Amino acid sequence: MKLPDTMLGIQLTGHGGPDVLHARHDIPVPTPGPGDVLIRVAAAGVNNTDVNTRLAWYSKGDADSEDASWSGNPLQFPRIQGADVCGRIAAVGEGVSAERIGERVLVEPALREHRGVPLDSPWYFGSECDGGFAEYTTVAARHAYRVDSELSDVELASFPCSYSTAENLLTRARVASGERVLVTGASGGVGSAAVQLAKARGAYVIAITSAEKAEMLRELGADEVVLRDQALRDALEAGSVDVVADLVAGEQWPQYLEVLRRQGRYAVSGAIAGPIVELDVRTLYLKDLSLLGCTVLEPEVFGNLVAHIEKGRIAPLVAATFPLEQIGEAQALFQEKRHVGKIVLEVGAAG
Repeated sequence: MKLPDTMLGIQLTGHGGPDVLHARHDIPVPTPGPGDVLIRVAAAGVNNTDVNTRLAWYSKGDADSEDASWSGNPLQFPRIQGADVCGRIAAVGEGVSAERIGERVLVEPALREHRGVPLDSPWYFGSECDGGFAEYTTVAARHAYRVDSELSDVELASFPCSYSTAENLLTRARVASGERVLVTGASGGVGSAAVQLAKARGAYVIAITSAEKAEMLRELGADEVVLRDQALRDALEAGSVDVVADLVAGEQWPQYLEVLRRQGRYAVSGAIAGPIVELDVRTLYLKDLSLLGCTVLEPEVFGNLVAHIEKGRIAPLVAATFPLEQIGEAQALFQEKRHVGKIVLEVGAAG
């Protein structure tokens, strides 16, 4: 099959509102380098990192600071974002077997290799390099995981970022069967994934969410629901939780440490309720707690996630779909935080 010379894609041209996202039909189709595959994108999910990067939320200075990206490195514009990708391999680079052409794949979003070169520090797909908000994208073959599933492209695109982040939280925190796990922000993409994946490990799951989303979380497997506007210390006994999987931080943060048992583990990969928190260091050391920042995926995480998908242990949650060119509307809905699960862009080039 002859590949086109140009493609539709969404270019991020700077930091700011939706007006810095531009749909273009004349973007050159990328060429896979050594060790790469070219993927014909079928669907791409929307997630916090895309929005946060556009808004320069990661910057500790102003929007023009050089740390205004996920990795703290200067962001190069224009950039095609999009970390959640499902598609099919359309071509391969030098050193990659042509037998892989036609494979249906999911892209591992935390990259350890680019253009055949190992990376000293991981890159994020769609941040340090172009991602999946386009009809075609390239990635190192090692990060394109074959997936055999009856799920649709849109459903599969709901998994990579959120579910691998959740699986990484649980992996880093060593969640085991029978442990009590508290999941904050449980109705979001990562939170709802963490509920399912913790249940798959045999844990007792306590989900923090709003009243209107409580029943949905119970249906996903949450054993107990705490309402977001409740004081956590009133809902749970001190020292009653083994692991906190936190996605929100914010003012309630000190209470997460209060409910942890001695030698409990706190794992975090988000701060949507506020990144600056108050820590009483005495709580940390007198309870022998472990605090775990969880961004870069452990090597086994994405392969384990694909195995969960193929064995039907976890279910996709797609809240809404939009055509690629309506990315602004999709991100606006995403930022309202009224949905449960993922918002996915249909690209459709995979056919």
